[in-house]
Amino acid sequence: MAAVNGIRLHYVTAGRGPLVMLLHGFPEFWYGWKNQIPALSQKFKVAAPDLRGYNDSDKPRSVKSYGAKIVAKDIRELIYAFDVKKAHIIGHDWGGAIAWTLAQHYPECIDRLIVLNCPLPQLMWKHFRTNMRQLRRSWYIFYFQIPWLPEKGIGKDLNLFFQRALRGWAFSKQAFTDADITEYVKAFQKPHALTGAINYYRAAFRTIADKDSRHVKPIAADTLLIWGENDKALGKELTYGMEKYFTGRFHIKYIPDCSHWVQHEYPELVNRMILEFLNGRQ
Repeated sequence: MAAVNGIRLHYVTAGRGPLVMLLHGFPEFWYGWKNQIPALSQKFKVAAPDLRGYNDSDKPRSVKSYGAKIVAKDIRELIYAFDVKKAHIIGHDWGGAIAWTLAQHYPECIDRLIVLNCPLPQLMWKHFRTNMRQLRRSWYIFYFQIPWLPEKGIGKDLNLFFQRALRGWAFSKQAFTDADITEYVKAFQKPHALTGAINYYRAAFRTIADKDSRHVKPIAADTLLIWGENDKALGKELTYGMEKYFTGRFHIKYIPDCSHWVQHEYPELVNRMILEFLNGRQ
């Protein structure tokens, strides 16, 4: 556990070397990186936190406590808790959104940046206004704005929810075992875990009119975007034209026949891409 930004964050850690911070998305927790931690920890010190609201980390009750800049500050302080000034940041889904936010608002604490299947938040909001196909894909974001009802509906049968959300949305169904599903159910049975996770969507929706939701601050970190092309939630077109937002090097690696759950479906390929990028071979 680490005391950061007024809350306690739970994390797992392994290995020695330069710090790599792994940021999970929805609806996961640190366990979502179980296929990456062993590979990365051979050359790096790996830390995989439960983001605020998830699993064993604190779960503030107010929606505003889940704003992306607040969560990014959690991660900045967690980096400093390891007595280092910066880290390699890897984020998937909502963890990717936090990684993008960290890179724009706290660039001094990032060495290299890797994001998996998450667009720049500002571009996501732009597509909400101009891309009807993406708007239909994102129906659940609007459902999550309703107070308490999503928690009640999902909580009725967590096993069924994770069967549908993970295995159901995966291109490769064997990516999630029954044992994996059980671990996710256990994590989200904890008090307030569902509300904490859903509050990220509620907090984000309340900032649509903010300047930061429209303007991209140039990203200086060398960046790799890994994208499963068969993502049911996020269209590939969300990645087009991103190069102009980076002053550092920017690379995109597309993976065909792969869903949103890219690090689960192609763990060896993703690990190789990550290690090559972190080791400067890209």
